[in-house]
Amino acid sequence: MRTTSRSTTRTVQAVCVTITAALLATGCGRSADSEPGTDAPATLGTGKAKGKLVMWSMGDPDKALKSLAATFEQQNPDVSVQITAVPWDAAHEKLTTAIAGGNTPDMSLVGSTWMAEMASMNGFQATPASFQSSAFFPGQWDTTKYKNTAYGVPFIADTSVIYYRTDITTKAGIKGAPADDWAGYLKDLKAVQATAGKQNPKLRNATGLLMGFNSWLFWLPMVWQQGGDIYDPQTKKFTFDSPAVTKALQYYGTIFKDGLAPTDKTDQNQGFQDGLLGTLQQGASTGGNLHLNAPALDSKWQTMPLPKGTQSAGLAGGSDLAVFKDAKNSDAAWKFIKFLTEPKNLATYADATGNLPAAVQSWSQGKLNQDPKMAAFQAQLKVTKAPPAITTWQQIADVIDSQLEQLAYGKTTVAKVQQTLQSKATSIGTGR
Repeated sequence: MRTTSRSTTRTVQAVCVTITAALLATGCGRSADSEPGTDAPATLGTGKAKGKLVMWSMGDPDKALKSLAATFEQQNPDVSVQITAVPWDAAHEKLTTAIAGGNTPDMSLVGSTWMAEMASMNGFQATPASFQSSAFFPGQWDTTKYKNTAYGVPFIADTSVIYYRTDITTKAGIKGAPADDWAGYLKDLKAVQATAGKQNPKLRNATGLLMGFNSWLFWLPMVWQQGGDIYDPQTKKFTFDSPAVTKALQYYGTIFKDGLAPTDKTDQNQGFQDGLLGTLQQGASTGGNLHLNAPALDSKWQTMPLPKGTQSAGLAGGSDLAVFKDAKNSDAAWKFIKFLTEPKNLATYADATGNLPAAVQSWSQGKLNQDPKMAAFQAQLKVTKAPPAITTWQQIADVIDSQLEQLAYGKTTVAKVQQTLQSKATSIGTGR
């Protein structure tokens, strides 16, 4: 298993950071020279990039990104790339403030759940037509969209899979991976739970499933796995009252009701490492951290795609690259994005950071395809979807988190959760 740097954690943070300024941000913005969602694609000029190019990156200073920038400068001698690291916890406010004030850099790395909100502020240029959506995993490309117009290019992909401790599942009589469908997976979890304190003395719970803050990340794919959704973009209405949502809530609630997952909000990654949990649903950073912190366990854990309902599905998260409407050197910015997202370069970046590349061909050009534990991520990325591209999404997500927590604690029912979600989501609306 390859090592994973702190950059991988930033992938999860791109999805998980709370959008604290959402209401303010969607109510202001730069002077509109076109209606967001109707912009014509930006143009990508011929010839080499020139001039000063200013980019904001997120999280810690990114050595791998700066190394690629140096290569880009070698290929384009008349361009100078300046990359400024912005802490994730300050990034949302900094980005929205810059857009509102018309004082932006040329381009930035942007958390995928922020794209629709900031595009609605008229903050980004529409993606040039020369970028082919087919080059990227479909769910990742959809994270760039607002009103069916792409406003960026996928860079870092992220999704979650099932990690399982083979030493624990084997003692439960499971040969190979747990079952890949809901019914079979729950049956296997119960078999694992039955070994707690017996064949597996240290084991406390068969699995770990997030509750409370950001639990929507793990629950929403359950709805998609039942062939449904929580929002209909055609009618612009929420569909929390659908049968698919009922089944997803029942599935989520059952895991806690049957004692298969803990409700004490302890560190589940650490619990998995310590053998307190038999399985875990998490992103790529978990595997990297496991290898880094407990290399002796490398032979005792494996990964598998999420169990399916009527179909397979997962959540597309991560970060996109976007060029601002107020960019001073947009031509160089788009050329740099073109360079960064070339499969070979994106594979190089993935190998250096542990991040998952959003370009499909990158998976055959780097070291990812040499690691059997990464196969589940590649399979999952093929069936991921993006959350609804609405500017009020974070507010809706907060309501989901709250209701899922109440359901996990057994303080409400599936029917009441559905009623509350439908009512509150409709009241919040979709924003711009």
